[in-house]
Amino acid sequence: MRFQLRKCLKCNHYSLKEKCPLCNEETISAHPAKFSPDDKYMRYRLAERYN
Repeated sequence: MRFQLRKCLKCNHYSLKEKCPLCNEETISAHPAKFSPDDKYMRYRLAERYN
């Protein structure tokens, strides 16, 4: 199943389209990445987030 809800980072508007209908900027997926307890790279991702 593919997630369809997308969010514009510029105006914080939610849409189903690749480009925001209000400001014409690119949208990103509004859903977080899947969590896995066996994630090998979690340490690096957390270090990058808090640096």
